[in-house]
Amino acid sequence: MRWIERFLRFHRERNDGHWKHPHQMGKAEIEQYLTHLAIERNVAASTQNQALSAILFLYGKVLDVELPPIDAARVSKDQRLPVVLSQSEVLDLLALVQLEPYQLMTRLMYGTGMRLMECCRLRVKDVDFERRQILIRQGKGGKDRAVPLSD
Repeated sequence: MRWIERFLRFHRERNDGHWKHPHQMGKAEIEQYLTHLAIERNVAASTQNQALSAILFLYGKVLDVELPPIDAARVSKDQRLPVVLSQSEVLDLLALVQLEPYQLMTRLMYGTGMRLMECCRLRVKDVDFERRQILIRQGKGGKDRAVPLSD
């Protein structure tokens, strides 16, 4: 709802304070607004996509208007390489954590890819040594999953 308000307000300001009904606007106005978000407001790609989705919903589902493909300036997602620690850096890091149970938790999180809260909620009965796996309950998204138990 907010994106539609912002879209309409943006065009009201460009139209000498006069409101235009969305039926009076179309592809050009949508492209103009999305380009404004990308270039002048410098929003993230996900923010621009959210605005586009809201506008497309308005036109497609509420107004029942089929729009041609939208060709606005798009925000590109940053292409960053992930930071990966070397084996010696990992060993140094794990050696710094000496207090129990934090040492065990750190090693489990590193070895299994568990998240912090998943590790904090871990119960003894969730560790299956026979199958060499750990059952994580109520993980991200409220889902259960099994992860391999590393050496």
